[in-house]
Amino acid sequence: MYEIRVEHTFSAAHALTIGSAREPLHGHDWRVRVTLEGPSLDDDALLCDFHTVEDVLRQVCAPFHNQTLNDAPPFSEGANPSAERVARAIADELADRLGEALAPHARIASVSVTEAPGCEATYRPPEASA
Repeated sequence: MYEIRVEHTFSAAHALTIGSAREPLHGHDWRVRVTLEGPSLDDDALLCDFHTVEDVLRQVCAPFHNQTLNDAPPFSEGANPSAERVARAIADELADRLGEALAPHARIASVSVTEAPGCEATYRPPEASA
């Protein structure tokens, strides 16, 4: 199995609701780490081009940068913008946008989001059924 990893950082604020109490709005420098995996390489001996993944990850994170996550889709409809949900939202959008760049050799293995040193949430998408 091969793996590649790409990272990106953006700054954004959020206010979580925990136990029906809303915490104060506060900001983070969010570090996003995307891991792709696959059992084989393409004709160029790549799992997936780093530059493609970097560009798409930057595009996916751009609507969050310098924003309040509570006001940004997909959280603007009232979804709690926890690190876990941010990781999943990024993973889902990456999978949609990368599409052909991933197939048939690679898949998103995980997306990890660090909102503060030592505080990391990871989402691992389910494997697609054959």
